[in-house]
Amino acid sequence: MNLDWEKLRLFDTVADAGSFTEAARRMHISQPALSRQIQALEETVGAKLFHRHARGLAMTHEGEQLHAATHEMSETLERTRASIDTSRNRPSGEIRLTTTVSFGSTWLARQMGAFLDRYPDITVTMILADNDMDLAKREADCAIRFHAPYQGELIQKSLVPIRHRLCASAEYLERHGEPRSVADLDHHRLLAYGSAAPEALKGINWALELGHEGRPRRPALTLNNSFGVLQAVEAGAGIAALPSYLIRFSGKVQVVLPEVEGATFRTFFVYPSELKKSVRVSALRDFLVERMTSDALDLPGHATSA
Repeated sequence: MNLDWEKLRLFDTVADAGSFTEAARRMHISQPALSRQIQALEETVGAKLFHRHARGLAMTHEGEQLHAATHEMSETLERTRASIDTSRNRPSGEIRLTTTVSFGSTWLARQMGAFLDRYPDITVTMILADNDMDLAKREADCAIRFHAPYQGELIQKSLVPIRHRLCASAEYLERHGEPRSVADLDHHRLLAYGSAAPEALKGINWALELGHEGRPRRPALTLNNSFGVLQAVEAGAGIAALPSYLIRFSGKVQVVLPEVEGATFRTFFVYPSELKKSVRVSALRDFLVERMTSDALDLPGHATSA
């Protein structure tokens, strides 16, 4: 049985008014038109909804049952409308945010407590993956990406660039010595992301080609995300190019060849156009613009304006 909400709304008004005349006045329609709508609803329901009497209308048993249901539906819709109105002014609800494994599990994860303190009515689900999730298909609501979005329909907000440096552990440098020039890298164990890097992150292995003619240097160890590379560097496995935020997060590795600055990735906060007016997405965007600064993400003494 398919019930037309407009007919149910008219029925609810008639039930509250107690007469077709008064209900027609309230709804600004003619009494005959209202009567036809109620008759059509009765045919759909398969039962009489009103008894006529000298002083007006009285609901049948079936009418009383339907009135109770429509009244509950009306209250639910009103609460929902009020909730939507409130959420326009006070951020609330869930945000599904995606970004890379290394950035999301280190620097970004440490910022979320402050964001939740500021917006206690928002819940955040972080989806970490080095391959881009499809925001157009709502695999996530928004993303922090290390490249400009490929899809033209996405809204983008430029964030701070992420810079890379070469680093190693004190243990490794004690055993193998510290490189004094780019050419010295030919004689050191290099660690890399590996050939499985997504297209947007291909430049992450810049150290393999740094000052090197011919074929790129061959890494001694490859891993499939930057956080894994960091773990290996901390353990003394070799030298790697890592984003400054990871080096800073670690506190256990040191920069080598500090005069060398490697790949720089532009970062963007992106989201679908249908979320343009979402208060909670705007709140997260503004929070990230505030927090993602060179001073917060680059190495001390190396921070520059974005």
